[in-house]
Amino acid sequence: MYEITTESHFCAAHRLLEYDGPCENLHGHNWHVKATVKCGTLDKSGLGIDFKVLKRKLNDILTEFDHRNLNDVISESPSSERIARLIYQKLSSAIDVDGVKVARVEVQETPGNCAAYYE
Repeated sequence: MYEITTESHFCAAHRLLEYDGPCENLHGHNWHVKATVKCGTLDKSGLGIDFKVLKRKLNDILTEFDHRNLNDVISESPSSERIARLIYQKLSSAIDVDGVKVARVEVQETPGNCAAYYE
């Protein structure tokens, strides 16, 4: 099994709902996203998926979040965990390369603090 990973980022604000603390107030982050896909076979060039293709598909999704209030984008409290799940779901729908599946999406809202989603 092969894993291919790309990283990107976006800037956005959010406020956690039903949270007791300063994060219940609107605040922003420079979000860092790492997406990993897996595949069992390679194409004639020796690639599971071209890094450029994976990065483009990830960036297409992240433009929906960039410079937005994530509370306007996500119906639930927009935690890092839920953002990771949403990106995973959207990327899974966007990947159309045979045999390539999203393995994991990690979302870091501050250095050293990361949430991941995988199935």
